[in-house]
Amino acid sequence: MRQRHGILGATILAVAAACSCPTAPAAAAGSGSAAHATSQLVWTKAVAPGVTRYRYRYGPLVAAPGQNLIVVGPVTIEKPPGDGYLTRVQPDLVDSSGKAPPIEQVHMHHAVMLNLSRKDTTYPSLPQRFYGFAEEKTIGQFPAPYGYPSSGSDVWAMNYMLHNETPTTREVWAQYDIDWTPAGSDRARHMKPARPLWIDVQNGKAYPVFDALAGQGGDGRLTYPDEVVPSPYGRGPRLNEWKVDRPGTLVAAAGHLHPGGLRVDLNVVRGKRRAHVFRSNARYFDPNGPVSWDLAMTKTPLSWRVGVRKGDVLRVSTTYDTSRASWYESMGLMLAYLADDSSGPDPFRRHVFTTGAITHGHLAAADNHGGRRTGLRDPRSAPDGSTFSNGVAIGDFSYLPGDLAAGGALANPPVVLSGQSLRFGNLDASGSIFHTVTACRAPCTGSTGVSYPLANGPAHFDSGQLGFGPAGYTAAVNRADWLTPTGLRPGTYAYFCRVHPFMRGAFRVARK
Repeated sequence: MRQRHGILGATILAVAAACSCPTAPAAAAGSGSAAHATSQLVWTKAVAPGVTRYRYRYGPLVAAPGQNLIVVGPVTIEKPPGDGYLTRVQPDLVDSSGKAPPIEQVHMHHAVMLNLSRKDTTYPSLPQRFYGFAEEKTIGQFPAPYGYPSSGSDVWAMNYMLHNETPTTREVWAQYDIDWTPAGSDRARHMKPARPLWIDVQNGKAYPVFDALAGQGGDGRLTYPDEVVPSPYGRGPRLNEWKVDRPGTLVAAAGHLHPGGLRVDLNVVRGKRRAHVFRSNARYFDPNGPVSWDLAMTKTPLSWRVGVRKGDVLRVSTTYDTSRASWYESMGLMLAYLADDSSGPDPFRRHVFTTGAITHGHLAAADNHGGRRTGLRDPRSAPDGSTFSNGVAIGDFSYLPGDLAAGGALANPPVVLSGQSLRFGNLDASGSIFHTVTACRAPCTGSTGVSYPLANGPAHFDSGQLGFGPAGYTAAVNRADWLTPTGLRPGTYAYFCRVHPFMRGAFRVARK
C-alpha cells in the first residue's frame, strides 16, 4: 500500500520505519508470507581495515494480490558471525533479479530489525529495535569510534509490512548490507558501544499512526502532537517522550516519516527548558513536491554529539504539509543512539548543529510519478448511473457501479439524494484484501504513480481500510461497510483506494 495517506505496543508488538510485532501470534496471512522465506548471505567484502561488509537477502516474501497485513513473527534473520560491532546498515527491497521494484506496484511500508536477545530501551516489553526502514531507505552510519554491539548468541529478527498494490502475486526480497567489525580486532579494541533509542510520536502503540488532514495546523502545516487539540494522549503518558535513565552522549540520529511529511524534530527537555538538538528533514526529489516516497531523510553529521543527563527528557515531534492533501496513517519517529560516555557538549550551554545531510539521492524505484493522461472519461460529464439496491460493491478490485475503468453504464456515477448516504461494501474483505473510499480531486483519472492520485478532494472523506484483521496487527477498521457523509453538497465526487490507487470511482449527490 502506498501509505502516503498513511520502522512500535501496549501489547507485545510495535509497528514503525518501521514497526515491530515480533512475538505476536503467527504471521498474518497475505502480508508477504514468510512461510518459506530464508535469510541468506549473498557476498562479503572488506571495505576498510577491520571492517567487512555482509550482504544478506531475506525471502522470497510472497505478497498475495492486493494484500497488506503486517507479518508478525518472530522472523529470524542472518547476521555476521561471532561477537562484534555493527557500524553501518543499508537497506533495499529487490526482486529476483536484484532490482528494486517500482514503488507504486510493491513496496516495504516498514521493516524493523530487532535483537530478540535484549529488551528495548524506550519500551522494555519489546525486543530491542536497533534499525528500521521503509521506502525512504535511510542508510545508517555510526561515527567512529561507536557501533552497535552484538554477540554471537544474539538472535536477530525482522518484522515487516509489505504492500502489494497490484491484483497479481509478487515475490520480493528484503536486502540488507551490514558493515561489521569483529570483536578482538585492532579496530574493535578502540570502539565504544552505543544503544538504540526508538522515540516515536505513538511509541508503544500496536499500529503507531495518526492522520494529518488537509487544512490542519492553520498555516498549511501540522506539527504532531503539538498542534493537535485536544492532546492525542489525553491524560495518559506522552508517548513521544522518553526519560533518560543514565547520563551519556547522543552520537547519531535520523528520522522516519511518511509521504507528506516534512521533518522530525528531536528536543532535550530539562526542567522547564527545551533545547532543539536535531531536525531530520525530508528532501523530496519528486517534482510535485512533498507528496510521495520519492524522498530521502537527513541524518546527523558524523561529528554530531549531544550530552544528556539522567532525568532529561528526549522528545520528538513531526511536521506534515497539509496544504495539498490529507495524509492518513502517518508516522513520525526518531531513531537515536546513546553512548555511556561524557564526550558530548551540554546542549543548554553550547550550540549543537541541528541539520544534516541525506544518505542517498533519488532512487530509480520512484521514477514513475504518475498523473499522465489515460483516456478515462471525466465522471463529471458522465450521465447519472443507477444505484444497486445495496449501494456500491467493492469486489475484484473494482467499484461497481461507478468504476471509472468500467465499460458502459457501469462507469456512470451512482446517484444519492442530498442529505442521504450511499453505502459501500467491501466484498473482497473475506479474502483479507482491504480497500478504501478516499476523496480525490475530480476527475481523478491520471495514471497511477508514486505521487498520483492524492487524497485532495474538495470534500474530505475516507472510509478507512475496509476489512477485518486481528486488532492492532492490521490497519483494518474491522468492518466491511461504509456510508458516505450526509452533508455533502450536490455535485460529482471522485475517489480512489489508498491501498490500491489504480482503483478509481465516482458518485453523485443530487438535489432533492
